[in-house]
Amino acid sequence: MAFPIIPVIMCGGAGTRLWPVSRESMPKQFVRLVGEGSTFQQVLDRISDPELFARPLVITHTDFRFVVAEQLRERGVEADIVLEPMGRDSGPAVAVSAVLAAERDRDALVLVLAADHVVRKPDAFRAACRLAAAAAAEGRIVTFGIEPTHAATSYGYIRPGEKLNGASARTVEAFVEKPDAATAATYVAQRYLWNSGNFLFHAATMLGEIERCEPTMAEAAKAAVAGLTRDLDFLRLASEPFARAPKKSIDYAVMQRTKLAAVVPTDLGWSDIGSWSSVWDVLDHDAAGNATDGPVVMLESRNSLVRSEESVLTTVVGLDDVIVVSTADAVLVSARSKAEQVKALVEQLKANNHRAAVEHRRIYRPWGYYQDVDAAPRYRVKRIVVKPGSKLSLQKHFHRSEHWVVVKGTAEITLGEDVRTVHENESLYIPIGSIHRLANPGKIPLELIEVQVGSYLGDDDIVRLDDVYGR
Repeated sequence: MAFPIIPVIMCGGAGTRLWPVSRESMPKQFVRLVGEGSTFQQVLDRISDPELFARPLVITHTDFRFVVAEQLRERGVEADIVLEPMGRDSGPAVAVSAVLAAERDRDALVLVLAADHVVRKPDAFRAACRLAAAAAAEGRIVTFGIEPTHAATSYGYIRPGEKLNGASARTVEAFVEKPDAATAATYVAQRYLWNSGNFLFHAATMLGEIERCEPTMAEAAKAAVAGLTRDLDFLRLASEPFARAPKKSIDYAVMQRTKLAAVVPTDLGWSDIGSWSSVWDVLDHDAAGNATDGPVVMLESRNSLVRSEESVLTTVVGLDDVIVVSTADAVLVSARSKAEQVKALVEQLKANNHRAAVEHRRIYRPWGYYQDVDAAPRYRVKRIVVKPGSKLSLQKHFHRSEHWVVVKGTAEITLGEDVRTVHENESLYIPIGSIHRLANPGKIPLELIEVQVGSYLGDDDIVRLDDVYGR
């Protein structure tokens, strides 16, 4: 049996069912939903045993590369960050991970994990990985089958077959798609398992099955890796060959067609937290069945989830079985039974060009973040936070001037040929067209208020002359 296992963390997807907390600009795997840290960081914690797990691969979209790097740094984890040029679903990503793992170690076992799942029993997870590794070493592609707690209609199901490797793993007789309620109840009664969507396999085994089932996908993955380039601390897959890969999940591409599938039945305290209702399921409840997060007050309400962000007091009176999520720029109120329809709501918001459908008020950048405070046709006010040792690009604007007021920390500001230090309660004016740069030379975060004035205030009015982040 090959140890340690190479974990591959899949960080794609937008998670729009968890709007307004999860949005395209910062999807659910990178935000705090359940427990400490993001679900991505919780995955990092679960694979921290160096005797069992090797240096991980993280596969994500180029838009999220700096968020991934920052959250890895916060957890003190080093990883190979692989950037997809476009989303092609999980099949091509798994194919790429198998190619990269085989290049690192031709005998590698690979563990593919979703970045947006919750596992409340990490010891059981590691035990299941050891059991799955034994079957994978014998040429099986192993999935983790979750013992159902109810007749869910939002998960796929697995019909387990005969025992393999003693009693630790079983063959897979069938993968079945999300059923209706009556069929789901039948599956639970017949001891089907939920499909967790996480897999463990020998790299060569998975590559062989992808080549057999989806030869175009295999060829595209190999070519994308062959054309891989390094960008700072990131590995960029070649765009043109990756685009040739069929957009297909690994379930459809391989798992429903392979004869090598196996399943390890396990109880991990698992949830894909695919909706606000499932978030309510995994949170602790009070005596009335309510789960709350943030500054919340409830009266005569039962079996509800109320979450309030950014110190917004949220109150609920006399409502049962509801979801209430309050953020700085959007509020969601839904029947808990209708939580799956939030995705359709977000699509409607997009069609109506609501910015809050896809972007948070707080926008993260590799150097820190900014957050809108106020805006009108000819002015825009932002709060900007720059991490210690970080700096923005050297840039200029054609349509706006800027006025910076430092409220915390020390700013190093380049204005033309002049470089000056600006302290708390001091300010500097940046005229239209001036070449300028903002940096934080200090040991604490730099916070400032930026007032923009001009005829056009869009973020695309930036001409970057030099950028340490390669944008």
